[in-house]
Amino acid sequence: MSASTTRSWDGLLAVLRWTSMAVLVFMMVSICYDAIMRYAFAAPTSWSLEINSFLLVYLAVIGAAEAQRHDAHIRITFFKDKLPPRSRAAIDVVTGLLGAVFCGIMVWRGGIMALQAFEYSERVSSSLGTPMIFPYALLPIGFTMLALQFLLDAARALPACATVSMTR
Repeated sequence: MSASTTRSWDGLLAVLRWTSMAVLVFMMVSICYDAIMRYAFAAPTSWSLEINSFLLVYLAVIGAAEAQRHDAHIRITFFKDKLPPRSRAAIDVVTGLLGAVFCGIMVWRGGIMALQAFEYSERVSSSLGTPMIFPYALLPIGFTMLALQFLLDAARALPACATVSMTR
């Protein structure tokens, strides 16, 4: 991958990281506001639960590519760490490819859901009536980003497979 493409990818993930931080701050403030209004003034907000539910989906799906990039997902590596470097690299390649396939399925199915929500003008049955296209569109966007990161991880692991196998 070229240096400019890598910089662009890193820049995109940085933008998503900063928007995720802003979303988290907004969620914290709005949930605190709703709790104060509910328990101190007996006047809960009508929008906080719905918006924060959708923003939680945003955090989970959009932040997944950044977490994958930094290898921050929870994993158990006890047995993998005991394997030789070539086997570890092969596992990383297979994991990256399988992860990308799974993400591709999620993009496909999430895209179908988003298109149907748009086509049928689906809305949440609440006072806000949020169009469902917005939360559903997060799935194909986030899983596309995650699939690309999985493919990048697999591509980075490939030379380790080849290098180690050539030294034997």
